[in-house]
Amino acid sequence: MKTTAAVLFMAVAGATAAGGPGIKRLDGTRLDVAEVDATVTRLMGAAEVTGLALAIFNDGRPVYMKAYGVRDKEKQLPLTPDSVMTAASFSKSTFAYMVMQLVDEGVIKLDTPVQQYLPRPLPEYEGYESLAGDVHYKQLTPRILLDHSSGFANLRALEPERKIAIHFEPGSRYAYSGQGIQLLQLVVEEVTKKPVEDLMRERIFQPFGMTRTSMVWQERFESDFANGYDEYGRSLGPQRRRTASAAGSMQTTLADFTRFMQAVAAGKRLRGRTRALMTTPQIQIASKHQFPTLSPETTDENKGIRLSYGLGWGLYATPYGDAFFKEGHDEGWRNYTVYFSKPRVGIIIMTNSSNGEGIFKELLETLLKNPFTPIEWEGFTPYDRLPPRPPLATHRVVSVDPARFEVYLGRYRFSADIVLSVRRQGDHLSVQENDEPAQDVYPESERRFFSRVPDDVLTFEVGVSGRAERMILHTGGRDFTGNRID
Repeated sequence: MKTTAAVLFMAVAGATAAGGPGIKRLDGTRLDVAEVDATVTRLMGAAEVTGLALAIFNDGRPVYMKAYGVRDKEKQLPLTPDSVMTAASFSKSTFAYMVMQLVDEGVIKLDTPVQQYLPRPLPEYEGYESLAGDVHYKQLTPRILLDHSSGFANLRALEPERKIAIHFEPGSRYAYSGQGIQLLQLVVEEVTKKPVEDLMRERIFQPFGMTRTSMVWQERFESDFANGYDEYGRSLGPQRRRTASAAGSMQTTLADFTRFMQAVAAGKRLRGRTRALMTTPQIQIASKHQFPTLSPETTDENKGIRLSYGLGWGLYATPYGDAFFKEGHDEGWRNYTVYFSKPRVGIIIMTNSSNGEGIFKELLETLLKNPFTPIEWEGFTPYDRLPPRPPLATHRVVSVDPARFEVYLGRYRFSADIVLSVRRQGDHLSVQENDEPAQDVYPESERRFFSRVPDDVLTFEVGVSGRAERMILHTGGRDFTGNRID
């Protein structure tokens, strides 16, 4: 059975023809294909967006699907609907849908404390040791983790000394947390005795025909994948993830994620009540911005749209009916999808550019006639309102005796779960975090090395033994120190 984007595109073309001329927008007006192309092309050029994949839904079905720009700027390879792209936090809503299948089957109950599903206390699990003195972890439930009211920071890496903490009474307010989704992944894997990679493949990807989607990188993706690009248009390459994370490791394509959204819209493989529960408000959102997640700043600006969170999806209300949405944000990748349940109109936007969010507002308002998106809360500042980009740091590669590199080779531990391995690559070094793809770094002095993309700088401290004892990583305006472990 063929499940390529070409087959889906034929179905899309047929749906467009059956629905009358053009694409129906929320207000009932119609947009022709030429207008879509002109709008997307103009905005991509103005905002310097490398590639963009777009799907539009009418009556619950995709009626437009097209990829624009390139997946590899250096080779001038076009982006296609079958190009594998980083889903980023689209992973969370997809994982949530699988979790709700387990809820349907009684394997997991939304309001049972997650501690009851674990064979030992949560603080005995790696990374959660810092919760030993905080009984609040016993209040955490699947519902609280799915609606982002756990009290966790977004990620443990953002905490001082990477120690997980619960910052407020669980269930009392919204604060987006990938860490909460990672905890739920741990629970699901303990309960089912299966890795999340297998669960997602068996319950979501295979049933919905998502043949080019996985929680980890697959060899078959090499035929057509997109590189991510930063704000300056520098290639970050693809994310060849080797470890599955429900919070953000999924790799997918426009064609495959379109299949998923169509399944969500129809409530496939879920009972009606369970599907409805996903898009029922669980927690109201009063925060001024979604990020930083723990900011105490609040606002009434989004009361008019009743901004809230369901189970894996953000929610808001409009005169055209209720909408559910999800973002995906990673370096080199900016994604957004929103679907209006009553008119059954929706959109998927996937970009391989850190500049992508700068055109979301105009795309949503022009292609859907949707002015209701909480743009400021989302942080989707339009491209023409952004401050000038700071100039890039300048680095100059210097010649260093390769024999000197020997004193730096080895592994450096930055936390309980992060180890950076340093290897020699001819006239430079490479650094690899755990089992993630290695990154090349080049000498700008005998002990200081830089990455061309992103702007990470490594400095080695050499001890009396003549070997490096520590590595200092400067990234994102912060310094992190790792001690040699071998």
